[in-house]
Amino acid sequence: MPVVNRLWKNARLVTFAGRDAGIGIIEHGVVVARGETIVFAGPAAEAPEMPDAEEIDCAGRLVTPGLIDCHTHLVYAGSRAAEFERRLAGATYEDIARAGGGISSTMQATRHADAARLKAESRTRLQRLINEGVTTVEIKSGYGLDLANELKQLRVARALGAECGVTVRTTLLSAHALPPEFNGRPDAYIDFVCDQIIPQVAAEGLADSVDAFCETIGFSREQTERVFKAARAHQLPVRLHAEQLSNMQGAALAAQYGAQSADHLEYLDEAGAKAMARAGTVAVMLPGAYYFLRDMRPPPIDLLRRLGVPMAVATDCNPGSSPMTSILLAMNMAATLFRMTVEECLYGVTVHAAKALGLAKSVGRLEPGLRCDLAIWDADVPAELVYGIGVNPLHARVWGGQ
Repeated sequence: MPVVNRLWKNARLVTFAGRDAGIGIIEHGVVVARGETIVFAGPAAEAPEMPDAEEIDCAGRLVTPGLIDCHTHLVYAGSRAAEFERRLAGATYEDIARAGGGISSTMQATRHADAARLKAESRTRLQRLINEGVTTVEIKSGYGLDLANELKQLRVARALGAECGVTVRTTLLSAHALPPEFNGRPDAYIDFVCDQIIPQVAAEGLADSVDAFCETIGFSREQTERVFKAARAHQLPVRLHAEQLSNMQGAALAAQYGAQSADHLEYLDEAGAKAMARAGTVAVMLPGAYYFLRDMRPPPIDLLRRLGVPMAVATDCNPGSSPMTSILLAMNMAATLFRMTVEECLYGVTVHAAKALGLAKSVGRLEPGLRCDLAIWDADVPAELVYGIGVNPLHARVWGGQ
């Protein structure tokens, strides 16, 4: 197919191209793309001549990079609404997990769903994110917990990206919970993850990274490190669910292995934050889980801010602790619950989310050489994207120049 040149004019651009410039708006801005790639983003007076370009008039609308949801578990089957009722009656997340609910409940439903059903249920969730300007999304496995079903989740995630017109980064999260066939034998299960699942997933090229749940109801620091070593042996970068319910010093371990991100972090201490700062590991804030589980201890935002740790914001879309499919609401929650600034929230779903996925050189900013992923908004100022609750001002979404 021939390469199509396109030009978006009369735009108010938020490029995120220079951190020191904050989120200043370029009035009378233009974005020019050759095929999937941005060749210019800036003032109209400086735009190159493109006589053959298809022109799109943005009519003064706000234009940002396409949004990025860098932490989701959206490929799963079933519902956990009954567990929600139990929590309202006083049961804790840990109580439900130890009684065989939680992740194990979703595992059973996901194992019993064939790929077609799994894709159909998950497509609805993904489409809701797309409808809010998301152009890149991370999707984890972790509800199969055996080889066949972990592969099934990852294949469905990849297929959804192709079918729905969104960039999908897949993450292997087999070290999410202990499946029933390994009850009482967590080390044996980690052997299975390291010796069979990771090598097979790597051989098929189905995952872009490897994750684990390092927690009292998940896996120990030592077991997590074994997963990291296996991932490294297969040239797969790592990320980690860390310090959500207790301080397991998982963030420091993640930083030791050069993790792309450490996520949740409610119980993060200064040593862990300093390790993340040194390693360049992104802190991914997940306010949906904090809200839904009615947590009382927010992540140490001031500490992360002081140390210069980049902070991303994501939905954590999952059936048990964050059944949320709104990246805009995630930003609002990060601002209201965690006291992140508007600028931090917006960087959190663009620049820093891209870094968390290893995509800093391709998405997250409006800059020549990057992919032309745009979100065009019926909004006057960037703060409107964080301010609204249940409001979606998206006018149009551009993915790869289309």
